[in-house]
Order: sequence, then structure tokens, then C-alpha cells
Amino acid sequence: MSRLRFRISMSLDGYTAGPEQSKKDPLGIGGERLHDWVVALAAWRGPHGLEGGEVNESTRVMEEELANIGATIMGRNMFGGHPGPWSSSQPWNGWWGKEPPFHHPVFVLTHHARPPLALQGGTTFTFVTDGIESALELARRAAGGRDVALAGGAHVAQQYLSAGLVDEMEIHQVPRLLGGGERLFDGVGDLDGLRLVRTVATPDVTHLKFARS
Repeated sequence: MSRLRFRISMSLDGYTAGPEQSKKDPLGIGGERLHDWVVALAAWRGPHGLEGGEVNESTRVMEEELANIGATIMGRNMFGGHPGPWSSSQPWNGWWGKEPPFHHPVFVLTHHARPPLALQGGTTFTFVTDGIESALELARRAAGGRDVALAGGAHVAQQYLSAGLVDEMEIHQVPRLLGGGERLFDGVGDLDGLRLVRTVATPDVTHLKFARS
């Protein structure tokens, strides 16, 4: 069976987004700084249609993270963070533009139903309203034997971690303090068999990989 692989950037004090998240500032105050390390990488910039970039100690981590992924699960806020029902006349298509970087099926957990959204490059967003297990079943079926990426945000990750459904977790811990916002492990009492199996330390980020033994 395909694995559910969770990855996220986190501050030194445990936050994945800063305070005062909004449609204008989806990662809150200071939250964008958690991703400076990855935006600089050629391995990240290429799939996002950007040129240039660095090759450094984080490159092999990012390449490994992107390999063998056939579907992605994310929360409503990560798709596009305004709350409440979708507009019936002109629903918002999220943060990702006309050609998102996924190039495979993406399943969005939400309380509000909406028809699937097919965009350029092979990315189709399917909106799932009946819970995390249903989203995982759909994603595994769509992945065709490849693994499923759990992209976040923190609230969705907490649900999958608490249910013991995460097979692999990569925490990119950034040496910054946000002082508030959205904590990753709020309400998660146990890692349910996930153990640290690899550490890659760089000046800008420390990559902590956990997996089931």
C-alpha cells in the first residue's frame, strides 16, 4: 500500500504559520520566512516554473520529498484560505494560479462541497467533505500505487497524526521564532510509532525525517 508522507516547515518554537493569517497574508506575520530555504532551491523552483536557484545540502532532501508522489492531500486553508461556503457565481481558485506545481490529483478537505477543479498541467483539485479517511482512500486510489503527500496545514496534519495514519513525516525546522500563530502539534499526544530516522543539518534549516520502524 502507498505511504502517506507528511512534510512541513516549522519554526524553532513550533509554529507553521505566524499570527493574523488572512487571505492577504495566508502564512501570517513572519510565516513566509519559514520557506526562505526552499524557495531558494533549484529543486523547488523548477516545478514552480521558475529559473535558477541553489544546489546545496537541502537539495537531496527536496528531491527525495518530491519523488514517487502520485497524489496530495491538503486542507481548505492551504488551497485558498477564505472561510465559509464557496461563491456560487465565481468560486475562488485558490493560491495556485492557472498551472499549479502538483501535476497530479489533489484532494482538499473542506466542510463545503464544490465540483472538482481541473487546471493546467494535470492538476485536478477534488473537494472532500466526509473526512480524513475518505480523502486518504481517494488519494491512494488516484495515486496508482505511488505515495500520497500530506501537504498541510497544521490543522489537517493534527487530524492525520492523531489518527495514526501518517507513515512518514519530514519536519523542516527553521531557526526562527514566530512567537505566535498556528502550532503544529497542538492536540497531538503521541507520534504513534514514528521515529527519527535521518537528520540533515544546515545553517538555514534542519531536516528531521521520521518513519515507522
